[in-house]
Amino acid sequence: MGRVIVVGAGVVGLTCAVRLLEAGHRVDIVARDLPLETTSAVAAALWYPYRAFPQDRVTAWGKVAYDVFASLADDERTGVRMLTGTEVLRERQPDPWWRGAVPSLDRETALPPGYPDGWTFVSPIVDMPVFLRWLVARVDELGGTLTRMNLSALPDDGSLVVNATGLGARHFGADPSVTPVRGQVVVVEQVGLDRWTLDRDGLTYVVPRTREIVVGGTEVEGEWSRTPDPDVADQVLHRATALVPQLEGARVLRHKVGLRPVRPGVRLEREGAVVHCYGHGGAGVTLSWGCADAVVELVDD
Repeated sequence: MGRVIVVGAGVVGLTCAVRLLEAGHRVDIVARDLPLETTSAVAAALWYPYRAFPQDRVTAWGKVAYDVFASLADDERTGVRMLTGTEVLRERQPDPWWRGAVPSLDRETALPPGYPDGWTFVSPIVDMPVFLRWLVARVDELGGTLTRMNLSALPDDGSLVVNATGLGARHFGADPSVTPVRGQVVVVEQVGLDRWTLDRDGLTYVVPRTREIVVGGTEVEGEWSRTPDPDVADQVLHRATALVPQLEGARVLRHKVGLRPVRPGVRLEREGAVVHCYGHGGAGVTLSWGCADAVVELVDD
């Protein structure tokens, strides 16, 4: 197998690298930002197809990733857990378009005031700092490399290149359709929660990890600032506490901002010696393993 250079060290780039190494390729990852510096490290990482299209391909990729995460949950070193939770709805709706990606989904009747409908299902919850470290260790174990490098263009040395640059694809893919959607979260102490809750319309979510809880969020189109806004943090906590009263008085541990790489559709295609894999919106984790398998197929072709 030939050499592949993966550009980008977020969850998509690392997952692609792991699958390529497992397929027998020599893989070197280069990136300006190391994994714990990427938007992936900020993600609450509830498996959910958010701001990612087209629906048919997203459902297929999401199902693959769901199944892989379910298997990884058996290994506590990965930071993956399978937790039951509820998406609350402000009006009655048919089953979600991504229904085929999850094994089961039930209508919820025990709902907060103001929510006439909702569905409950088991979802992967990924503690991203833990998981990103696990992915890096897996790359190393398989013989891959990871190097910080501030590139001005995609490598052009005869190697096959995987462009997993996220928002950087505006430059590296010459693609202005990729735009940032700013998300701010507040991480609070664990107060005994073992269920996640999501209000997609208000974009309020409460995602419990083992030792902390990620509370969000926001979706600000076209905003590039990564500086947390204290007023926004207060609003996020207020909405989340109204949705999940157990959060009342929880100690705040830290504030984080991430920039989601949103595009009209995920770009996953081969163009000469470059395989493009970017534009996952708020679903990089949700689609990661499915897209990585597709990347391997394109590289092998």
